[in-house]
Amino acid sequence: MITLNYKNVDEKVIGKEHGLNIEKEFSTYKDIIEKIIKDLNQRKDKKGQWLQWMNLGYNEETVWYVKEFAAMVKGQFDNILVLGIGGSALGGIAVTEALLKPYWNLLTPEQRNGMPRIFFLDNIDPDQISGLLEVIDLKRTLVNVITKSGSTAETMSQYMIIKDLMEQQLGDSYRKNIVATTDQQTGILRQLANQEGYKTFVVPDDVGGRFSVFSAVGLLPFALVGIDIEDMMNGVKDMDLALKNTDIHNNIAAQNALIHYLMDTKKGKNLSVMMPYSSRLKYISDWYVQLWAESLGKEEDSNGNKVNCGPTPIKALGATDQHSQIQLYNEGPNDKVINFIRVAEFDKTVEIPHIFDYTGIGYLGGKTINQLINAEADSTRVALLDYKRPTVTITLPRVNAFSVAQLLYMLEVQTAIAGELYNINTFNQPGVEQAKNYTYALMGRAGYEESAKALTEKMTKQ
Repeated sequence: MITLNYKNVDEKVIGKEHGLNIEKEFSTYKDIIEKIIKDLNQRKDKKGQWLQWMNLGYNEETVWYVKEFAAMVKGQFDNILVLGIGGSALGGIAVTEALLKPYWNLLTPEQRNGMPRIFFLDNIDPDQISGLLEVIDLKRTLVNVITKSGSTAETMSQYMIIKDLMEQQLGDSYRKNIVATTDQQTGILRQLANQEGYKTFVVPDDVGGRFSVFSAVGLLPFALVGIDIEDMMNGVKDMDLALKNTDIHNNIAAQNALIHYLMDTKKGKNLSVMMPYSSRLKYISDWYVQLWAESLGKEEDSNGNKVNCGPTPIKALGATDQHSQIQLYNEGPNDKVINFIRVAEFDKTVEIPHIFDYTGIGYLGGKTINQLINAEADSTRVALLDYKRPTVTITLPRVNAFSVAQLLYMLEVQTAIAGELYNINTFNQPGVEQAKNYTYALMGRAGYEESAKALTEKMTKQ
């Protein structure tokens, strides 16, 4: 199991001005946390609560269908191309970067055990799209287009471009090269998939995009490149069982949620840095940024009061960002909680040779890179402690399917608990929807004519 060490947020370690009396706070919030955990688990099966993501680890039917399809198409494609944005892509990027061999797309087919390369087109930059199309053969590419509504402008514009090119190159057989992950019954992509005859998978109801990584949204791309999705689901189930514990002393998601909430509301530390000491976990931080920002950044609370709440998430990477951000974290404003992610045991051990023993770098000879990166993490944590900066440390035994799934699910539950502490709707994103509507208006979507007129007037005044 992954572990959480929160000692360096305690006032006994960093002082009363910046630290918390952890035992007192855990005791004060014990009943509140118990109620929140019970309430979330009681509501998760109710329609409209947007908590179905808590059941995804037990969806054996989806796992079976995904594995069956992956086995059926194995060896038929050189590339997997995922079209999606936000929650439709960030989880996929985070997990594939963590669990596939480093530099996966540069490896030979033999080094990839015959599995395809995987690309995520998660933006609408014309240079990025054009560049990708120059390096992959669409005839040998399986395209997974992901959008629940089917109206996401970014994803559907990508799909229209790719579909047109595939039809030109493959004729009617192009349909075998597209698989859609979308709503089970409604939406533009569901309609098009039915008309075109694409293989489809379902984005489940009451699961928001940023909580969808353990649905077909994530599981399908993972299985297509050979990631053990059953082991992932076992990790989710084990962590779900652990996080059903209503005692905050035995629930790491509740602990970190409460720590962040109190650091924000009591100590003015409203920035949450996610800093893994593993390049393979780099994109976990990107996924966390969306999860934390969209879920907790809200103008109103559940009672309609204007609160403009939400801690700001920041992504960093150890040891890289010791040389870019740590100066600010140590000597700048003391307004952050730094979340370190440590790996207890790396897959490989890399030794540093004895070749410059007569120089000032000779001390490195005979050590390992493994020792060095963990020493970097320890030294940074202690340096932050010297400056009275609060940190928590999440430790993974190894970077594998089981532990990465545990980490992601723990952070999802942590976010849900934090939302309840802030008394907000964790699962909507009205600020995002407004920008989407403005985009529809500017691009001439039917029904948005009045919005387009008003928006044009606003823009001319800027």
